[in-house]
Amino acid sequence: MGKKVKKEGESPCKETFEPLPVEGKTPATVVLLLSSSEEDILVKACDAIHTFAEKGDENKAALLAFGALEPLCQLITHNNKQVRRNAFMALGIMATDGDAKNALKKLDVIPSIIGKLSLEEDVVVHEYATLCLASLSVDFICKVQIFDNKGLPPLIQLLSSPDPDVKKNSLEVIFNLVQDYQSRVAVHELGGIPPLLELLKSDFPVIQHLALKTLQNVTTDKDTCHTLRQQQGFEKLMDILSNTDFSDLHAEALQVVANCLSDSDSFQLIHKGGGLTRLMEFVLTPNMPEIQSSAIKCIARVAQSPENFKVLHKQSLEKVLVELLSVADVSVKTAACQAVSTMSFHQASKDSFRDLGGIPAVVQLLKDESLALREAATQALSNLTQSNQLNAFAVYEAGGHEILVQQLYESCPATVANSAATLANMAGQEVVRCSILSHGAIQALVEPLKSTNTQVLVNTTQCLAALACDTEARAELQSAGGLQPLVNLLRSYHKEVLCNACLAINVCASDQPTTVDMCKFGALEMLQEINQSVHRRSSFSKLATISLLNSNLSVKYSLTGHLASTDVISDGFYDAGKARAGQRILTLEELSKQPVNQHQPIIVINTATEETVDVPEERQSNPSEADTSSKAERRTPRKKKEDEKQKDEIRPESPTEKPWKMMDDVSLQLLVKEAKESVFPQSDEREQYAALARLVSDAMGGAVEMEKLHEFPWVLHLSELKFQLQSNVVPIGLISRGIYCHRALLFKCLVDCIGMSCTLVRGEYNRAWNEVLLFSGNPSSNGHSSQPCRYIVDLMHQPGSLLRANTPAAVQYQTI
Repeated sequence: MGKKVKKEGESPCKETFEPLPVEGKTPATVVLLLSSSEEDILVKACDAIHTFAEKGDENKAALLAFGALEPLCQLITHNNKQVRRNAFMALGIMATDGDAKNALKKLDVIPSIIGKLSLEEDVVVHEYATLCLASLSVDFICKVQIFDNKGLPPLIQLLSSPDPDVKKNSLEVIFNLVQDYQSRVAVHELGGIPPLLELLKSDFPVIQHLALKTLQNVTTDKDTCHTLRQQQGFEKLMDILSNTDFSDLHAEALQVVANCLSDSDSFQLIHKGGGLTRLMEFVLTPNMPEIQSSAIKCIARVAQSPENFKVLHKQSLEKVLVELLSVADVSVKTAACQAVSTMSFHQASKDSFRDLGGIPAVVQLLKDESLALREAATQALSNLTQSNQLNAFAVYEAGGHEILVQQLYESCPATVANSAATLANMAGQEVVRCSILSHGAIQALVEPLKSTNTQVLVNTTQCLAALACDTEARAELQSAGGLQPLVNLLRSYHKEVLCNACLAINVCASDQPTTVDMCKFGALEMLQEINQSVHRRSSFSKLATISLLNSNLSVKYSLTGHLASTDVISDGFYDAGKARAGQRILTLEELSKQPVNQHQPIIVINTATEETVDVPEERQSNPSEADTSSKAERRTPRKKKEDEKQKDEIRPESPTEKPWKMMDDVSLQLLVKEAKESVFPQSDEREQYAALARLVSDAMGGAVEMEKLHEFPWVLHLSELKFQLQSNVVPIGLISRGIYCHRALLFKCLVDCIGMSCTLVRGEYNRAWNEVLLFSGNPSSNGHSSQPCRYIVDLMHQPGSLLRANTPAAVQYQTI
């Protein structure tokens, strides 16, 4: 076979391919046609995809799955005008689908779209290109891309397009962009204000709304407001407000007006041009409540500026608002209340509203069925009564406090918070506070203390602190179950809630019963934790801690080991031993219900005299003889009482049979009586303390030599008492063998009972002592007394000796 050789001059086939009509029956086939090099096929394929996508979201999803987006993004830059047009139509419709929009963000198509926004491009391209951008511009990253690729200038130009859809889409993109500051400034600098104002005349409400919403954003800039004023924008807005056919635009138009007026310079210029007068006319238009309420809201916003407020005050706005509080329309009354709230930040307005009778009018609105109106009324009263006692009393005279107490049960958090704030403002006057309490305010505050709303908690705790300043109110709070939710607020990490809770706890800690309950709920431990935190502690938390300790001396002594001379112990005081910081100290009732254990007993003070107490015969027949009887005789009645108590206490009894109560301590009662009759009348203060020391020593086993202290059988004695009583709690009067800690506590008790003063200090290893303050020597020659000196009272070894503090003898007494 010979080798084939190409013939010289042989030309390719000149036959043309016959046109083949293609009928695509599936979207997948049509998507494949988007890769064709033939323009006619591309035109038809893009048109078919546009038509198919318009029919619903399922079709858009199918096209996305078949990969239609990427070729469409390439075809929008095709040289053929018709291909570009149809590709944009298909892409614009596809972009309205959420999944397609997310896919477009990854294809970096925005620069290509912006490139086709020039005025030379087909209007249909403008329509669908802006539609595509409108869908994409809700995303922050896409907004940045549109701005960075200089999309704003052509979009602003297209606001003047003859096609309403192009205007609407372009406006929507611009609206999305001006949510960010840089775009707001750019719209102004690129001359966007005149075309935006022109669109207010549009025949299409959607365009008017978008234009106003866009103006709301851009006019937050002072320079933009200036430009808008130069373009007669304020007048155009007022024309819209004057036209009842545009009532749906009034609220948005007034927002733009408020922006213009909030700038003091603009406000003054508009006021001089009669703009404020026109605005006030809208406020006074009775047959247009929607305009009225919107205009009032606008005025209220403007009044926030002190400079603008002065002008409005001169215009007697307060009088107008008081009149509007009694109109029929609820929305107008609500707006008027909101304006009263705003105006009431200024002292002059507070007084004006009172003088004009506005306070009773607002109080009446508290009874309205409208929740929004009641909320606005409570807010108005809160601001009116803030730092204004005359207004607070006016609310009281109008009966507002009674309604406000009931409002504390409302479901609306704002209404509850405002009501509590108003009641707190009113509680500064005693007669008002008592009346508020008489209507059940304490009970009503309990549920708001459990709220999760921060403002409700802030205002409720503030109100509680203002109201709970007497014993009866605190007892009511305790019985209503309000102490536990109050204590729970100490867990809050909100600074104002925490500070106000501490303030309320400080007030409630004025009574021992409420203090005991709060400590029972863990208040002291939480406050100690707060005070150790750099970020959470405050002067309020420290004050609350001190108040809790000062009102619960048992806990104070356990934690600090020190009671000052001003800490007067009373019935119910108990020494539970030294406690660690952060450890909850059980109540006396809790301790008394524990099984008998091997620990040292809890020593309790109870000087109360029960009517049913049988006084021993020796005391009844001859009190004076009993007072001067020997130590052995004095112990006899105590032993009788001890035996009686033992019989009572060992009798089995269910805790539910009767409430727990402290054990009577007749022996202590007798010691108090003896101290008052034989010790207190002595004229010399030193001798008083010495005599009292000897009385304590005699009652607790007499003097014990230092060297024989280890032989003193106090441990066995106390163990026997616990066994006899079947209790860990032992009344101090039953102790006939006591050492330092027991004698010092008894001495402190007797000193406080007879009106003298001393400290109680706990040392180590069962040591405790009392310090007294006495003047040493005679008055100096110039007539002034010498400085007082501190003395430790010896109750153990040489009872009645006063040991100068810090001397070797005193130190030896205090330490082992």
